[in-house]
Amino acid sequence: MIKKIDHTLHIVIEIVEIIIAVITLGAMGYMLFQEVFQIFTVDGYLNDPSHFLHNVLTIVIGLEFVSMLIDLTPANTLEVLILAIARYVIIDHTNAISNIVCVICIAGLFAIKKFLIPKDDLKKSISGNLKNHD
Repeated sequence: MIKKIDHTLHIVIEIVEIIIAVITLGAMGYMLFQEVFQIFTVDGYLNDPSHFLHNVLTIVIGLEFVSMLIDLTPANTLEVLILAIARYVIIDHTNAISNIVCVICIAGLFAIKKFLIPKDDLKKSISGNLKNHD
């Protein structure tokens, strides 16, 4: 009885994750369409590269988030965190200490990925990503 409830809950959670992934993917597609439309219709849009870069990196992180929701592995989660922190460093040039802390966080995430995540999990994640792109 408990195993049946547990199995049902896992199925419901997976369905909800897929629904969230589809909604997020739709929002990212809309943002991408809107961004491309503005490039061609707004005069001087590319004169402000930080605004353009902010939007493009937001779309990239959103797509990685969708990938993480579809294939929830520690490696995918770390990739999303690394991209989000890198985006913060690139877009928000607040101060040197903040940038140093972000770089240390990224190095820590890479160290976690290299030393704490089993190699089998990394291979599954990498091979899964390659299979999805073929």
